[in-house]
Amino acid sequence: MSPGRTPRALDATTRVVAARDQVSTELEGEAVILHLGDGVYYGLNPVGARLWSLLEEPRTVAELRDTLVAEYEVDAQTAERDVLALMDELMERGLLEPATDG
Repeated sequence: MSPGRTPRALDATTRVVAARDQVSTELEGEAVILHLGDGVYYGLNPVGARLWSLLEEPRTVAELRDTLVAEYEVDAQTAERDVLALMDELMERGLLEPATDG
């Protein structure tokens, strides 16, 4: 975790959005993300890439979970656990931030 960054407790009602200091593209069904602050590239598999595409606009963890349940063969509990794990990791790496109104 970056110095000075405090971990955030995420739950189904947390609204998140892709961080401003990154650029990303889709490459053969996967997402490639460049963090502009540290110059590190990150990759996401097709399911992660689908979630990432939704994060261009603020979404709640529940909305992301519901998308996975609708589009993939996964139950809600497993989908929520996996979404929370990915969102935690993306936030820790500075690629995701809490969405603010306005």
